Amino acid sequence: MPDVSSIFLIFASIQPTIVFCFMKQPIKVTEAIFPMPVLLVATYNEDGTIDVMNAAWGTMLDRDRVALNLTETHKTVENIKKRKGFVVHIADAAHVVEADYFGVVSGKTEKDKFAKSGLTATKSSLVDAPVINELPIAMECEFIEYQSDDTGLGVIGKVLQTSVEADKMKDGKVDVEALQAISFDPYTHGYYQVSKRVGEAFKDGLKLKK
Repeated sequence: MPDVSSIFLIFASIQPTIVFCFMKQPIKVTEAIFPMPVLLVATYNEDGTIDVMNAAWGTMLDRDRVALNLTETHKTVENIKKRKGFVVHIADAAHVVEADYFGVVSGKTEKDKFAKSGLTATKSSLVDAPVINELPIAMECEFIEYQSDDTGLGVIGKVLQTSVEADKMKDGKVDVEALQAISFDPYTHGYYQVSKRVGEAFKDGLKLKK
């Protein structure tokens, strides 16, 4: 029979270990950055009719420059190159159906694409492109270049003016909650409304600064 004191010494020498198990599961490689924007890019066709496409692959390069990662096969890119201008809109929850329609129907096959959406537009005074009246934010852009190499960003544009509906402003700033902007979910192909503010940028992190 083992000595009781030796058993006690063995147990006393064992240090408790806490193991944290983070169960991440690998998934299919996809455009996993979330949320992705729902950008509605408006241009004029050669006959003066309006074309709009839904684009999630877009971002700001600078305060006054945008990049739209679109292939040259898109009717929108053809129009941008010819007209040298385009307008980027932020889609909202009130126009989810129209926004998705602009993404599933091609302007190459549906010439009355915009007319069928029921939306209206006004010609920009700054570029040769239409501003959609019903959407809350519009960025009127001048075409700079198209980057077509493997690491190119596609359409590059200079933002000449950003305009916001008056009822979406608060104390001189954009009221993001009032916008009811939507984002694209690449995992399950859904749209989600961007709403609740959860923190203060460039401020909350200072709580951990030593």
